[in-house]
Amino acid sequence: MPTRLTWLLRREALILAAVAILIAGAVAVWSLLQATVLTVAVAPRDGTEPELIKAYADALEAGSEGVRLKILPFDDVRESAAALQDGRADLAVVRPDVLLPTNGLTLAILRDQAMVIASPDQAGIKSFPKLAGKRLGIAAHRTADLSLLKNLLSYYGLTLETEATAGMPRDRAVHLVRVEQEAVAAAFREKRIDAFVSIIAPSAPKALAMVGAVRSVARTGKVEFVAVEDDGAVIERFPKLQSVTVPGGLFGGDPKLPSDDVKTVGASYRLMARASLSRVVAADVTQHLFEKRTAAAQVTDAADYIQAPAYDTTAAATSARIPIHPGAIDYYEREQHGFVDRYGDTLYLLGALGGGLVSLLAWIRQRLSGLRREGIDEIIDRLVDVTGLARAARTTGEIEALTVEVDGLAADIVRYARTREPDARALSAATIAIDTARATLSDSPRRDAGPSRPATARAVTG
Repeated sequence: MPTRLTWLLRREALILAAVAILIAGAVAVWSLLQATVLTVAVAPRDGTEPELIKAYADALEAGSEGVRLKILPFDDVRESAAALQDGRADLAVVRPDVLLPTNGLTLAILRDQAMVIASPDQAGIKSFPKLAGKRLGIAAHRTADLSLLKNLLSYYGLTLETEATAGMPRDRAVHLVRVEQEAVAAAFREKRIDAFVSIIAPSAPKALAMVGAVRSVARTGKVEFVAVEDDGAVIERFPKLQSVTVPGGLFGGDPKLPSDDVKTVGASYRLMARASLSRVVAADVTQHLFEKRTAAAQVTDAADYIQAPAYDTTAAATSARIPIHPGAIDYYEREQHGFVDRYGDTLYLLGALGGGLVSLLAWIRQRLSGLRREGIDEIIDRLVDVTGLARAARTTGEIEALTVEVDGLAADIVRYARTREPDARALSAATIAIDTARATLSDSPRRDAGPSRPATARAVTG
């Protein structure tokens, strides 16, 4: 019997194996309960998103949630989207009209932006064609905002010129003038601009301040807003944009400003996840994003603008031009799974593996027990043979040799009984065989017939 496998025959070995399996299972379950760390690419550096995501990450850590965030900052949303697309990040702040990752699916909208073009009533700018030859003020020169503005102006046959590329405005050109946010009113009074544009969340404090500045220079206190009446056609032309309606009265109630709803277009900053992110993790991220909104809002007002992407049906959500992650849909439709639902397959596999290992050890033990019985059976068979030889022995040398062999076989049985769990029936049979062999040797007539070759003892291993 192979000595290196004899430890499997002991009860202690099976108990140790069972404990090891239980520990392995506990470790596996413990690993499942550890927080999932996700890398999130955040941009733009001068926007509200970095502060928002940092507040969200801090709230997750403070609440000891099962998801944690590792922030990877970038200067521009094109870079953050690229980080998601090439696998450097699990989540990313994305502006779809700048770069939509091929593997990105929406979890939530961090903020919706609308193109708001406002002018005092005396400027007479009520539509896009009226912008031709005018000076349009803008507070920031973000590449993404300029691209959106250029696309929309081109739809109406207008071109955009900046201070660096143009002199006086031409008939079909719109001259862009950089104006600081706090200097909007002064720019109107000094006739440096005729209208002001901002791509912003309409209810944001900066949007309210901008409209207030325009209103302060209006002769009658009336502000005109340039509407995108054919917004549906614009969205078809530029599918990464979205329709936005600025509700009437948003900027003031007496008099109502605007007097009616204003249709325009805009873009959104979205938190997107790689498509391969599990539905469970995506649902958890989305859930925590909204559950921690109150805590994040104590740090930044940007948390108040987080919202779910609009969709009518699940099919529409997953087949949209900017599709939603199935895990986020699970959260929005309250179809999240419990612990057993989430990890049921894993737990089943662990249980099956543990049961298989136990069965394997039991089979090995049974097999080696059979080998054990074969060993002791060999000893018993030899004792029976010795008994026969004892009856035929006539010389003292033969009897003494057989006696030594019986003593050796008895010693083998004693060692077996001390080191292994004995089989009662086999041990009883071996005891009877030893007693019979010794009794036969004692009763054998001894006649010294001269030197004789002693019987060869056959070694039997147990």
